[in-house]
Amino acid sequence: MKCSRKFLLLLALVYVVIQYVAIRSFPSITLNICSVLHNQNRFQLQQMDPACLTYKKDSLRNTSPSKSHILILAATRSGSSFLGQLFNHHSDVFYLYEPLNHIQTALNSTHANRRMILGASRDLLRGLFHCDLHLLEDYIRPQPEKHITDQLKRRGASKALCSPPVCHVFSPQLVNVTESQCVQKCGSLNLTLASQSCQQRGHMVIKTVRVPEVSDVRDLLEDPRLNLKVIQLVRDPRGVLASRMMTFPQNYPLMRLWKMKHQKPEGLNLTQEPVCEDYRRSVATALRQPDWLRGRYMLVRYEDLAKEPRQKIKEVFTFLGLNLDKSVVDWIKENTHGRGSWSPMDVLSTNRDSATNSDSWRLKLSYDMVQYLQTLCQTTLHELGYTFVNSSEELRNLSVILFKKRNFWTSQ
Repeated sequence: MKCSRKFLLLLALVYVVIQYVAIRSFPSITLNICSVLHNQNRFQLQQMDPACLTYKKDSLRNTSPSKSHILILAATRSGSSFLGQLFNHHSDVFYLYEPLNHIQTALNSTHANRRMILGASRDLLRGLFHCDLHLLEDYIRPQPEKHITDQLKRRGASKALCSPPVCHVFSPQLVNVTESQCVQKCGSLNLTLASQSCQQRGHMVIKTVRVPEVSDVRDLLEDPRLNLKVIQLVRDPRGVLASRMMTFPQNYPLMRLWKMKHQKPEGLNLTQEPVCEDYRRSVATALRQPDWLRGRYMLVRYEDLAKEPRQKIKEVFTFLGLNLDKSVVDWIKENTHGRGSWSPMDVLSTNRDSATNSDSWRLKLSYDMVQYLQTLCQTTLHELGYTFVNSSEELRNLSVILFKKRNFWTSQ
């Protein structure tokens, strides 16, 4: 009988120990399961499992805010690739080139509207800034297998994606690795290794031309976990349009016809050209200096950056709290004194005479074309400090500066 009681007590003790261990283990089990769900089917399974929702909130709450995140907002053909490469060559920066392109490509086929695309873009940006590059898998086509893809847009434009731990072919110190060399020798991209590389860097920079206005990312700027700052790059709209005509001629047939025939064609209507209106609205928001933007926004003109790249990038880095790496200074020296003339090979190149390139539009557009654009963008030109051309001779005389020196604001 005594033996039986001892045996029962022992069983009870074992049961208590087992229950204790199970209870202590449950959070980690939940975390592991939910982590898998988050990576495999984040749109449906998380919504069905309350434990996963708790995991998601807790994981975001515990994210360290010490990592700085920088978003470059720009318009197509405004010099954003050049600015992005200045960040890309900083030794402690993880740089991504146009990741939102994958959203646009994937959702356009579903006839998604502008609001849906912007909403998906904000969600993706938030995840990418937390170094979850696996989120891209929902939009990359064809969809990656085992987190490996060779379809990431211009993967070679990011030094971090061409060096360890992502690729061991090239040393991080090599500055002259071309995009094609990276893609050919590094092979397919492992998004898990890319996420690890992101976590190891002190700063993350994303460049995009697919967010029209700074107010579109207000939610991200108000998120204390991101420590996000925005650099908005603007360029003379006359230069933007001239560059787009050269790069995407199929989109501007009437403008090209005007240039060839020297006469404005009937039916030409560029009032829907978004660059002037997007600039105007973003600048108007910045001028109001709302609380959510203060200390987190800087406006940069491409012309100022092109004329004095080292001085301007020093100002930008100071605002962002980044040191001016020697590698960045070296890249500026090597990539701002290229050919002065434009060629088709320069479409995506950043190696050219930056000062000459910023004014090259004046040799490509006729005076009557410039007059037309000045009428369309009158308010924007004025607010950004660009001056009007008043004659054909003034247009061609590159010694006449068409933008006023101005210390543009940062929202304090």
